[in-house]
Amino acid sequence: MQSATIQHLPVQRSLNLTEYDTEYDPEYGILWGFINPQAGPNVTLKLLEDVRKHDRLFESNGGRVFYEGEHRPVNYYVAGSRMKGVYNLGGDLAYFMQCIERRDRDALLHYATLCVDNLYPRILNHRVPNLITIALVQGDALGGGFEGALANDVIIAEEQAKMGLPEILFNLFPGMGAYSLLARRVGPRMAEEMILSGNLYSAAKLHEMGIVDMVVPQGRGEMAVYDYVNKVHKRRNGVAATYQARQIVFPVTHEELMKITTVWVDAALRLDAKDFRLMARIVQSQSSLKPGIATAAPARSR
Repeated sequence: MQSATIQHLPVQRSLNLTEYDTEYDPEYGILWGFINPQAGPNVTLKLLEDVRKHDRLFESNGGRVFYEGEHRPVNYYVAGSRMKGVYNLGGDLAYFMQCIERRDRDALLHYATLCVDNLYPRILNHRVPNLITIALVQGDALGGGFEGALANDVIIAEEQAKMGLPEILFNLFPGMGAYSLLARRVGPRMAEEMILSGNLYSAAKLHEMGIVDMVVPQGRGEMAVYDYVNKVHKRRNGVAATYQARQIVFPVTHEELMKITTVWVDAALRLDAKDFRLMARIVQSQSSLKPGIATAAPARSR
């Protein structure tokens, strides 16, 4: 049963965060982190900066949060979204186009580096012993949004959610972790197939492929997190250690991520006018999506 003790944390106000909200359940030590987009459904510079500010403080406190006058431990860190129908639709294509048009490689690399600097600590469970990370995907997760979900130990998705990597459709590829993280879960051949197809996949299909860990009916995502926590809580030490072993057997290093994202930057700068037109269509289709508005999944779903 869902706990009734979730409390909104004040830490984001002290950090001046506008794109990221947190809540805390002291009963199980669950930290809920919610993307809270103010302008649209994409990974903006402000979102990247807000999440990193929060997580840097979380890490410096040894995986604890300030609650009711004292620092409390976090056993589970959940990544979700406040935007109805959307987990996150990936990179800020409008910003990419601006950078490419002015040949600003440094700006593209800065953006990509911020993505890696957010993703890599998540891959390592923020270096907090016995911490389990959970992605709660209650809407579409595309491109960088899908990469963010893949960085977690566990992915729980509601049945209506679709996920995929559409970058190849405008002649690019997902360069902030998708290849590394998918290869760790399903091997390089399947990772390349998913990247090069541009297809979107249902939550059920991704569960069948071994990428999503749990699929639940629409509206039951948060309860499913509690179902998972109730199931593993008494043996959390062993479960967390198993996930840590997975990281050792299938390591993803910061150096690897940065080398790949540098390839992405150079590839982005080679895009031509035809590629730009395709990107512009996607930007236009996403521009009407505001917080609280559901989105229909793009074509080419599986």
